[in-house]
Amino acid sequence: MTSPVPPLPSRARGRWVLALAGFLFGSTFLVVQGAVDRAAVLPFLAVRFLIGTAVLWPLARRRPATPQEVRHGVLAGLTLLAGFVLQTTGLQTTTSATSAFITYLLVVIVPLIGVARTRVAPPVNVLIGVVLAVAGLYLLSGGIAGIGRGELLTVGAAFFFALHIVVLGEVAGHHDPIRLTMWQALTVGVCCFVPGFFAPGGYSFDAGVWFAAAFCGVGATAAAFWCMTWAQRVVPESQAAIILLLEPVSAAVLGALAGEALGVGGAVGALLILASVLVAELGGRSHPAAVGAELVLVHVDDPDDPDDGVDRVDGRRGSDQPPTP
Repeated sequence: MTSPVPPLPSRARGRWVLALAGFLFGSTFLVVQGAVDRAAVLPFLAVRFLIGTAVLWPLARRRPATPQEVRHGVLAGLTLLAGFVLQTTGLQTTTSATSAFITYLLVVIVPLIGVARTRVAPPVNVLIGVVLAVAGLYLLSGGIAGIGRGELLTVGAAFFFALHIVVLGEVAGHHDPIRLTMWQALTVGVCCFVPGFFAPGGYSFDAGVWFAAAFCGVGATAAAFWCMTWAQRVVPESQAAIILLLEPVSAAVLGALAGEALGVGGAVGALLILASVLVAELGGRSHPAAVGAELVLVHVDDPDDPDDGVDRVDGRRGSDQPPTP
């Protein structure tokens, strides 16, 4: 008799782990803010994501590989790469507040991608959560001052970050989360590595930049993207996008603790985003991978009859088929 495949986590645990991912992403704001002024983007991204890969590799190599994990990990990594490059390029001609507002409009893009793919509208609670989230984002970031090249590039970044959430929602349930996260990080790091040598300054970082890259590599890459991958096995994409809006909230709160002015509008915006997270999680459909999550793949062999036995469905593949006799 083989051992049952470990069951999926509960949706509640998935929500908390996604919230942790949002906090980890937001915690990098103060550290990275000064570092990116002293280092070119591509070498910084290369070092950050290769450090994340190095952290994940010792754990990943001990875990079993799964079919197509490299293909899926590279695909998810390429969407991340496109998002980071477009966002950073856009920042050259737009403000950080405008960039933040447009980037997090992914909360709208994710359900739109879902509707285009499935022809099924999101649950009402998710739609209400999206409206609250956009209003909160506007108050927290100040919205946008105009539309130009930088803003259009950032819209592209928001699309690819949203696509990354959708891709993870599709493939995360099929693979070990640590291994899948490692392939994503490796893809971004490798793609940025060689071009990084030709960027202004290359890899001649000062100590502060190296610290920021290491901090981001461990917390906002290895840990945070693992949290996303682990949790998106059970949390639907639209809800995941809303929960991840805790990133700008945590960045704003940490900034306020460090002495930056949040203001009444920013505080109200943060509260609206928190309200959107609560509303989005009041109900709605379960993630497809969670359907049948309690089913595990088990084959019981009768030594006297090789054709006798019981197969049950692997819940991690998102199957909603009944047990197969």
